[in-house]
Amino acid sequence: MGVLIAGAGIGGLTAALTLHAKGIESTVIEKVRDPKPLGVGINVLPHAVRELEELGLGDRLPEIGVATAEHVYVDERGERLFVEPRGLAGGYDSPQYSVHRGKLQMLLLDVVRERLGRDAVRTGSGLLGFEQDAGEVRVRVPDGTLTADVLIAADGVHSTVRAALHPGEGPLQWSGTRMWRGVTEGDSFFGGRSAVLVRGLKAEMIIYPIGPNSINWVVLAREAGPGPLPGDAGWNTPGDVTDVLAHVGDWDFDWLDVPWLVSNSEGLLEYPMVDRDPLPHWGTGRVTLLGDAAHPMYPVGANGASQSIVDARVLADELARDFPGGLAAYEKIRREDTASVVAANREMHAALDARSAADLAATTAAYRQQTAADR
Repeated sequence: MGVLIAGAGIGGLTAALTLHAKGIESTVIEKVRDPKPLGVGINVLPHAVRELEELGLGDRLPEIGVATAEHVYVDERGERLFVEPRGLAGGYDSPQYSVHRGKLQMLLLDVVRERLGRDAVRTGSGLLGFEQDAGEVRVRVPDGTLTADVLIAADGVHSTVRAALHPGEGPLQWSGTRMWRGVTEGDSFFGGRSAVLVRGLKAEMIIYPIGPNSINWVVLAREAGPGPLPGDAGWNTPGDVTDVLAHVGDWDFDWLDVPWLVSNSEGLLEYPMVDRDPLPHWGTGRVTLLGDAAHPMYPVGANGASQSIVDARVLADELARDFPGGLAAYEKIRREDTASVVAANREMHAALDARSAADLAATTAAYRQQTAADR
């Protein structure tokens, strides 16, 4: 194999498509035998949508998501504090989409199989370990060993490859904030293309549509100061609606009944807001990292999936220029850029006290500048 990609998430599948567009074939291995559209809503920012448009997916995105036109900041009475135009309405060349994470993953999976062949994604074949020498990488999977020129680890925040490359890194870093997320069938608000960010005194909430009559919501509540995460970050841990209502149970806006929204969610997930400090290097030799495996970050800037998509494009560009030596250039470019995003997300999370229009405008402008989102 030329390139072996571990992980069939958004980053790994986009990498397969961008490499294919550059004439570099790859194979994706995924531990899940039958991938399903799991998860909740995410945002794909304009700079990442542009990359998907370059891959010929621009016409497919409106079928699975909502083109977000604005971010509306409100207080815990539901009254507007500040409005930030987004996507095309904000002057960007590409839209911003709010989508169900699983639907985007399934779209990418279908397109990879269409373009690279059904065997390009090997499910039920998770990476167990690897070794490399000057000429190749050997990857252990449940049914044997695969050999490749390059290994790209897109195997998520609990990356097996990252743990092998950086032993003793320690636990994930917890922000001190706990999150509950869900998706509820209900009527849209503000015209159906607005993401609302509620700035409460004790909790924050993010609410946005991800399809016709489908509303994604997130509640964030501070429980402690930042520090090492006690225990594990289980992304699919069921949440308790009583815990959520303890924070937002009295938020009843004239345009949305928040307790109803939470109580009628199709599913409720709970997990801590975590990230990791940037690494001094990602990989070595013929092995590197991509997406959450390389740069787990707070979701406050809606940038995690978007950064993995940009990773994929830069990876393909550099490997097309120099194979396999381009891995070093890819790391240099993306490690510096994503370290800035990790820092910006931490700063954005720390700025929860910003509630005036002037403070919110300054905070969002600083975030765009630090993350090069307007580039």
